[in-house]
Amino acid sequence: MKVKLEYGRVGLEADVPDNGNVRTLAYKDAPPLADPDAFLRAVLTAPNGAPPLAELAQGKQDACIVICDITRPVPNELILRPTLEILEAAGIPRDKIVILNATGLHRPNHGAELVEMVGQHIVDNYRIENHDGENRDEHVHLGTSPNGVPIWIDRRYVEADLKITVGLIEPHFMAGFSGGRKLICPGIAYIDTIRAWHSPRFLEHENATMGCLVDNPVHFENTSIAQTAGCDFIINVVIDAHRHPLKFVAGDMIAAFEEGVEFVRSVVVDTLDEPADIVLTSSAGYPLDTTFYQSVKAMVAAAKVVKKGGTIIVAASLSEGIGSPPFTSLFSKYDNLNDFMTAILDPECFTMDQWQLEELAKAARQAKIVMVSDGIPAERLSQLFVEPAASVEAAIESALAEHGADASIAVIPKGPYVLAQLA
Repeated sequence: MKVKLEYGRVGLEADVPDNGNVRTLAYKDAPPLADPDAFLRAVLTAPNGAPPLAELAQGKQDACIVICDITRPVPNELILRPTLEILEAAGIPRDKIVILNATGLHRPNHGAELVEMVGQHIVDNYRIENHDGENRDEHVHLGTSPNGVPIWIDRRYVEADLKITVGLIEPHFMAGFSGGRKLICPGIAYIDTIRAWHSPRFLEHENATMGCLVDNPVHFENTSIAQTAGCDFIINVVIDAHRHPLKFVAGDMIAAFEEGVEFVRSVVVDTLDEPADIVLTSSAGYPLDTTFYQSVKAMVAAAKVVKKGGTIIVAASLSEGIGSPPFTSLFSKYDNLNDFMTAILDPECFTMDQWQLEELAKAARQAKIVMVSDGIPAERLSQLFVEPAASVEAAIESALAEHGADASIAVIPKGPYVLAQLA
């Protein structure tokens, strides 16, 4: 049978042997909004748990609007145009509005990437600045979270008269779901905050996983941090498999986020009756599959529905390589994942982005991980604690030889955007 995986900008077709034991996990059918702009303007006028945006903006001297970086396919231009209109109509001067790109510890976005993110009109007419998570002087210390995380948040946001965040709600492999509070932590937090929040004492908790908000210490902690920083208004979107808006939520950071999460669950959850021997998945295509760092999300998502000792096959373009220099350095620093995990349990041992390798280690405890990519040579992939394969077909053939010709296969074409679970 033919399947099309999300891969780069164009996708990747592959042949999967139909042995009678193949199941595809996907989004549930949900009609995209017929008029997204009208729906959005309606929720800005009648938000959840907060006054209308126009009312909030009255009397404010300036505003900071936080947006996701290039790794999230948020329809920022669609959201920002009416938002900016409302702020200016309420009397906030254009030159007193800053759009802050929530890079966390990712690289900044400039030029053509900003145009792709927000559109030429907004690039030409508004001030857009990148958060720099390694520049302490650009952050304000706001105390300590309930569990001892130092709270440092971007000064431009903290000191703004009106604080707005714009994001995407989707399954997230540590925090349960993205969106809401994540725009603030880690989006505009300093490295000391992110380091503590991403430490093993939170990430190794059994509930620090996709789709889980109850007793999830990662979710609890960054919610507390975001509440300390303050947020006047959020605007979050839910998109379908083709990245068309399905729903907008707006208003209070908690109430609107929870409304969005409830809707997301109704769309993205798909289940298997029992774990599969082999899971074939993707890293959700561009922009999420541009680096090996981001592709780890696909591994963790697939680990939820693969048998212990099974095989996870991930197809990702990896067009920008492995990831940041600190993340890349980890693969030469440690001989194996066990040595790495032992080392990072010491609080004094820290390398930026180590949390992503920690997540890879979680998936690798469950199953063998095989990577298919034309972005990183096989020889280099084999040094990243995964096994390379020349093609999806070759990877499946090898996995069937190991698990048997009638092995069960789960296919997740949209990767971590689908919340795969066991029934």
